Amino acid sequence: MKTTFSRFGPLSLLIAMVMALFAVPVSAAQITVLSVTPNTIVNNVANTIVVTGTGFDNTAIVQLDGTALTTTFQDAQNLTATVPAGVAVGPHTITVSTATGSTTLTVIPPTPTPTLTPTPTVTATLPFVRPQFVVRSSKTSGNIRTGGEFKLNVVVENAGTNTAYSVQAVFTSSDLIPTKTGGVSALGVVGADDEIGISQSFYVSAQIYGASILVTDLTITYYDDNGSTYSDKFTLSIPVGASAPSGGPVAATATPTGVKSSQLVITKYSASVDPLQPGMQFAIRMTVENVGNVKAQRVTMIVGGGSSGSSDGGTPQPGGVSGGGGEFTNFAPVGASNVQSLGDLGAGDTTQASQNLIVNVSTSPGAYPMKVSFSYLNDKNEVINDEQVITLLVYSLPSVDVSFYRPPDPLMVGQPGLLPIQVVNLGKRLAVLGNIKIESEGGTIENGTSLVGSLDAGGYFTLDAMLTPEQSGTVTLDITIDYVDDFNSPRTIEKTVEVEVMEGFVEEPVDPSLNGGGGGGEFIPVEEETTLHKIFRFIKGLFGLDSAWPVWQDPGGGSIEPSETKPMIAPAGKG
Repeated sequence: MKTTFSRFGPLSLLIAMVMALFAVPVSAAQITVLSVTPNTIVNNVANTIVVTGTGFDNTAIVQLDGTALTTTFQDAQNLTATVPAGVAVGPHTITVSTATGSTTLTVIPPTPTPTLTPTPTVTATLPFVRPQFVVRSSKTSGNIRTGGEFKLNVVVENAGTNTAYSVQAVFTSSDLIPTKTGGVSALGVVGADDEIGISQSFYVSAQIYGASILVTDLTITYYDDNGSTYSDKFTLSIPVGASAPSGGPVAATATPTGVKSSQLVITKYSASVDPLQPGMQFAIRMTVENVGNVKAQRVTMIVGGGSSGSSDGGTPQPGGVSGGGGEFTNFAPVGASNVQSLGDLGAGDTTQASQNLIVNVSTSPGAYPMKVSFSYLNDKNEVINDEQVITLLVYSLPSVDVSFYRPPDPLMVGQPGLLPIQVVNLGKRLAVLGNIKIESEGGTIENGTSLVGSLDAGGYFTLDAMLTPEQSGTVTLDITIDYVDDFNSPRTIEKTVEVEVMEGFVEEPVDPSLNGGGGGGEFIPVEEETTLHKIFRFIKGLFGLDSAWPVWQDPGGGSIEPSETKPMIAPAGKG
């Protein structure tokens, strides 16, 4: 039988047999366990752990102390497993099937929940103690009638936190006369939370026919253990007639509700002129509103203060309206008296009222109150007088004039000219002014700002500014003066002044054809000196320039006066 070898020959077969004897499984050599995360867990809940290693596949199973756990394959380096709740406390070994190596997982018990201790309730302690009396009950005994006598029994309690010493109760009333005790009862010492009764007899002195209640005041005075004195006052109402059976209780006096009344109030006012100055006539306009709940009838407004009808609020008496006793030193009515009729004014209604006044010329600057009275009848035809005060501000603003202290020099386009500005105080008193500023859109102003200062009545201030016009015709100068008024508010005086500007003078060019040649001079057409020439020479002289009129030269030599028939020969240039 013939033996057949592979194409590698006997050597290749021998190598394969050696490798088969000494080879180690590749997969087993690469699967290892390195660590576990987290390495410490609590045993009261299920925990998920991550086992890290190498060579893992989807057949790998995580084991806790040899017990298989629910395992999830993540990748070749990570496996996740779930450790159930209730695992024993202590260290445990984590391994992976088919892998080498292990790691340790520590199981601990849960942290015990601390027992909360209830916070004790803190009772607030007052920083001081004192006795305090209150009325617990009261009632009457006997028949309450005019000329009769009855007894009032009151029980009071010391509701404070300290003992009251030398307690004394005093009854007072305009309708009742205390009897037997004179209205004074000594109660001695009353401890905290103790009650004590007070009995007082009264004689009914007033005519109580038709009355429903009688009122008496109870005042209790006492001391504490430190000697400090206290006083508590109570108002007690005693029912009379059919509402006051014998032994009935005494109730506290009720506060009356639903009171009907009318009241006129000035809710807004303004002057027709602002600001007010001495000698000015103006109208004061007022908005009057009835803020009451009933109609005000036959309303009369009295500027300056006054009244109407009787002074005791009863039936109106003869004599009409008294409006002549008001204050008119600084403001006086003009055109009509200070008394006006506004008619009827319903509840919540408003009306407009005005009064023409004049500011006295002797009034100094300041704030002046003015009284305004409203006299009317209420729903019971009783005369009501409502008085109120409004305030008017009086200023003394400076009166100044801004002009030239002399006629300005002729102004020409492009040539600077002098502006002789003057500020005059036309008022009757000293004026303190701030900065003066001169501006113009028709040219450039130089030296146009300065401080004016104080000016006496009739005094003046001058400022020499320079104007370089940029256009001919009428140029407007805008002048502003700053100052502070009598109430320290900044104000501005604005004035305008106009000046006339002429076109600039232009010299005619020299005609070369008039040149006489030979250095003898240049012929210039004869021109007689005009007023414009004189003005231009005057301006040149102001700036230090040569303003002399040229000397006419005769071609034959010498000088001659200019005329309309002779030519002017100007000296020829050299060269």
